[in-house]
Amino acid sequence: MLEKLINYLRSELGISADAISLARKTQTLEPYTLPIILWQYGLLDKKQLEHIFDWLEVS
Repeated sequence: MLEKLINYLRSELGISADAISLARKTQTLEPYTLPIILWQYGLLDKKQLEHIFDWLEVS
């Protein structure tokens, strides 16, 4: 599921590989924590975060 989320972030939201790599350095990385980490680092805005949670809900 995590790889599916990463593909979504890169293809649909244009999140860079560097931003995802930074977030992946967190020890407890799960599909639901990755968007929060990206948002905390300022790499996502609130609208993008909402889109991701919507996507996670239906996936």
